[in-house]
Amino acid sequence: MIGTSDTATGSVHIVDLPDVATARAFVFDEPNYQAGVYRDVMLRRWRNVLGRTMWDFPGGREGGHRYLVLGLGSGQAADLVPPPDRDELIAYGPLLSDDGATWLGTAVLLRATDPDAARAVLTRERYADIEVHDWEFGGRR
Repeated sequence: MIGTSDTATGSVHIVDLPDVATARAFVFDEPNYQAGVYRDVMLRRWRNVLGRTMWDFPGGREGGHRYLVLGLGSGQAADLVPPPDRDELIAYGPLLSDDGATWLGTAVLLRATDPDAARAVLTRERYADIEVHDWEFGGRR
């Protein structure tokens, strides 16, 4: 769940599925999507650079503000390597085309003091847009 109120504003699913067709079925069969809760869906292949799940985040489930940062771009890949200070990174990696060959941006889940600090983890000038969303760890804060 993305957001800090009782109103659903989005959902993030990071799943390991065998192919694009299975991923599309997963996304479009998701109950909230079926119920019309979400206007838009973004489905991207993602490479888990940190190699851990959100449940493995050493910072725990409590404390601090958490954000989903989506850097949307094209052309030469940016931010393929996480910043040296990884303590606040929950998940990090490139967004890729369905075949995994084309870089389309970077997705980051992190703990940060505010949205501007969260946005600063990416190289601003390398992206067409950087979205920052409040994110609730595991569906609840």
